[in-house]
Amino acid sequence: MLIEVLFKNPLAFIVLAIPLLYAIVLHEVAHAYAAYVMGDKSQRWYGRLSLNPLKHLDPIGTLTLFIFGFGWAKPVPVSYYQLRDLRWSFVFVSAAGICANIILAFFALFLLKSITPEPGGVLYLLFSYFARVNILLASFNLIPIPPLDGSKILMGFSSGNLRYTLMRIEPYGFYIIIGLLLLGVLDPLVDFIRWVLLSLINLIIP
Repeated sequence: MLIEVLFKNPLAFIVLAIPLLYAIVLHEVAHAYAAYVMGDKSQRWYGRLSLNPLKHLDPIGTLTLFIFGFGWAKPVPVSYYQLRDLRWSFVFVSAAGICANIILAFFALFLLKSITPEPGGVLYLLFSYFARVNILLASFNLIPIPPLDGSKILMGFSSGNLRYTLMRIEPYGFYIIIGLLLLGVLDPLVDFIRWVLLSLINLIIP
């Protein structure tokens, strides 16, 4: 757990703190920017195009990031009625945050392999934790359970009946996800998605 770094190496924890916060901030900024590009100009009014963490961070999500290595920010409020080509905009906006985390993980792993910092050193911890958190965020958000991004991507490609079912589940989705996490049901799925993403990244990185 990331909190262990605080007690073992406080300097490393301080160095890690800002990049890890931006892992979840950039996820939401990517959603906001994609929505803005597709016609939702309210993102500028909400201030969600800003890189200022205070515009995005959720107190509980930030706390869990540093305790468990996984967290979340305040969801971006998307005005879907403003979007052009609603179905594809829905997919594009939902996928943007996941793509941002995958790109960040790619660069962290690329730097880790290129610079080859000393194992256990600050740079090694920075790149490895940053890659790990971004891969975890991308993997978890690809799960097709509302309100996760994977469910919204699925809605964009699905028929009316499935889309309606997912929309009906969404108010209870958070509780369903928590229950499945506590039971360990989601662990194999997250591990599989994480393996796929890492395999794809490793195919690109020489």
